[in-house]
Amino acid sequence: MVGYLLSGDGIPSGGAVEDVALLGRRAHMEQIRESGLRVVLPRGPRSIRFRHCFSSLEEFQRSGYRPDAVVVTVKTYSLPRLREEIMSSGALGRSLAGAAYVLLMNGMGNREVMDLPGADVRQGITSMGVVYAGPGQVKLRGKGKTIFEDGVSPELKATFRERFAEKGFQVEFAPDFAVHQWGKLLVNSVINPITALCGGSNGIVLSPDLTATVERVVDECLAVAAGEGVQMERDFALALVKDVARMTSGNTSSMLKDAQMGRETEIESINGYVIRQGRRQGISTPVNEALYGLVKSLRNAGDHLSR
Repeated sequence: MVGYLLSGDGIPSGGAVEDVALLGRRAHMEQIRESGLRVVLPRGPRSIRFRHCFSSLEEFQRSGYRPDAVVVTVKTYSLPRLREEIMSSGALGRSLAGAAYVLLMNGMGNREVMDLPGADVRQGITSMGVVYAGPGQVKLRGKGKTIFEDGVSPELKATFRERFAEKGFQVEFAPDFAVHQWGKLLVNSVINPITALCGGSNGIVLSPDLTATVERVVDECLAVAAGEGVQMERDFALALVKDVARMTSGNTSSMLKDAQMGRETEIESINGYVIRQGRRQGISTPVNEALYGLVKSLRNAGDHLSR
């Protein structure tokens, strides 16, 4: 799992060590402890040091570190296991007591999964393009805005605004967060499964051969969103999908990468969410169901062939 544990005990601006603690895979954390996090930027690589790097909740609890907020950035399919780890570790009543949680993840339905007793759990979305390049290394492929729920506490808003601004990133706290969240889900419902199935970069969804498929996915998503009280113009939604596909035409979606590696994908929280909500509302979502079934079959086919 990966998390960012934000402490209120800051260090002077411009300090050499970030006062954000990291919690993640052992190999990743060990490399960051040794050499810092190597971030490959368009203008060249930069190494960032962190005061605390933990590879397990047990290690985190032994440290005595007490975060004010926890930013969760795991894959959606890992969220149930993360919740179970937090609950079984006892950290909720000790090291994580009083901490706010922000889920900065793909898909929808995540807050319901991360239902921690007595905890304030909020959500955010981001358009940042980041690629994991190996232990201790990430590549920044594109800078975009990060949007949080407006219900985030004033103290956390101030922290996020300061931190994002000093690093040159855009941040927004949106009263209409559900609209933004559905906008991203709609884009992901088109780009992620189609690229995973076609084996192409994001620009493939602009192919004239896929126009009808893209439009049907969008129409189904809009119908389900409307059932949840989120209204979005069809022309705007289609333009949003095409704009994102055009701006990231050379990028490889995370779902395609997961499929190529034989890993589980986030299809359950993307097209799967649309399907489940559609069934609750009595709305048919056949194209989303087709994409969902085909993406699920990719891993099943790999498992079958490896036997």
